[in-house]
Amino acid sequence: MRDGPNTPPGRDQSACRCEFVSRAGPDELRSETLRDAAVRPEATVRRQVLEPPYIYRWTVLFLSIALMAAVLVQLFESDPEAAEPTHAQARPRPAAKPDPVSAKLIKRLPTNDRVVALTFDDGPHPVHTPRVLDLLAEYDAVATFCMVGSQARRHPDLVRDVVDAGMRLCNHTVRHDSRLARRPLPAIDRELVQASDDLRAAADGVPIGYFRAPGGNWSRQLERTAARHGMRPLGWTVDPRDWSRPGTAKIVAAVRRGVRPGSVILLHDGGGERDQTVAALEKLLPWLIDEGYRLDFPA
Repeated sequence: MRDGPNTPPGRDQSACRCEFVSRAGPDELRSETLRDAAVRPEATVRRQVLEPPYIYRWTVLFLSIALMAAVLVQLFESDPEAAEPTHAQARPRPAAKPDPVSAKLIKRLPTNDRVVALTFDDGPHPVHTPRVLDLLAEYDAVATFCMVGSQARRHPDLVRDVVDAGMRLCNHTVRHDSRLARRPLPAIDRELVQASDDLRAAADGVPIGYFRAPGGNWSRQLERTAARHGMRPLGWTVDPRDWSRPGTAKIVAAVRRGVRPGSVILLHDGGGERDQTVAALEKLLPWLIDEGYRLDFPA
């Protein structure tokens, strides 16, 4: 570098500059700093931007932008209104939920008219169920058959015969467990679901609208569970205890004595020998009709 007019020989300009700095005042130092910054090379500025601590700040900024973009994409994909289907691809309407079934126990029909309901338990039986069906057809009567799942598996043809004759089915459990009301809820669920599956499998999916507890042993939990599975709890009004085989005359007398408008009559076509019940039914059906009663299904 060339010496200035006031620079002594042998001293370069940098040395003079240091001497100048040491003798300069604050204003002169500030002016000198601004001039240096103004002429600082552009490469030096870029190098500082890409070196710590600036590089860390840029990294955090880019990562934040990427994270926000990912969140927005996720929200867009999960938003049902973000991709509204066209008219050609309209969403199917959800199926209507069935009306809830009452858990109130049916003991009689809600009428004061001369209407009664016949029910038959513990079948189907290969001998007695067909005879009962023949008598009902003869008098143009209907009845509800409370079937045991294990029997339905043994005689699926009889289940179909009952349905084809215009009768209704009632779930009477799988094994006729008279202590079912005291069982834990999972055991109750299994018993009811399996019995309904057995009946529907035999009868091509026909709905099962009722449930009757074995022995009439009910609990609130059992009633609510039946309703939850779409079945009305079904009791009775008249019980001639035909299952005990007291004799045909006693069965007939008990029904005549107890029947009233709206009565639900309990009889058995299975669970043992039911020849007395069939014989009693031969007498009861014409008597009921002569008394002005009409036979119908439980409400």
